[in-house]
Amino acid sequence: MKQHNRLGRILFVVGFTVTLAACAGPGPKPTSELRLAESSVQQAEASDARKYDPVLLNQAQNKLADARKLIDQEEYEQARLLLEQAAVDAQLAAARSQAEKSQAAMNEINKNIEALQNELDMESQ
Repeated sequence: MKQHNRLGRILFVVGFTVTLAACAGPGPKPTSELRLAESSVQQAEASDARKYDPVLLNQAQNKLADARKLIDQEEYEQARLLLEQAAVDAQLAAARSQAEKSQAAMNEINKNIEALQNELDMESQ
């Protein structure tokens, strides 16, 4: 009877160890994070981040490339962190580009208003 209990315990320990080893895998592949980071970089490029904030756009692209390498090596957690950083960097670069474009447009409008006021002043004299 004791040998039967000992064999059961050994099987339980072996089964538990195998289960723990199976759970310690690389985790789920960060597919949605990869798509979000790629999309964010594309949007930043489309909003002329290359012109207005090239450093931040390059950082985002480099982080995206590094994350792809980590995914190939099944280092999913590190890849997930880099993808999140890449998405944030790209979104910030896009936002800064939009802000720069808006500021440039506002400066142009103010310049045109000033020119019109000068013309009106000259005509009234």
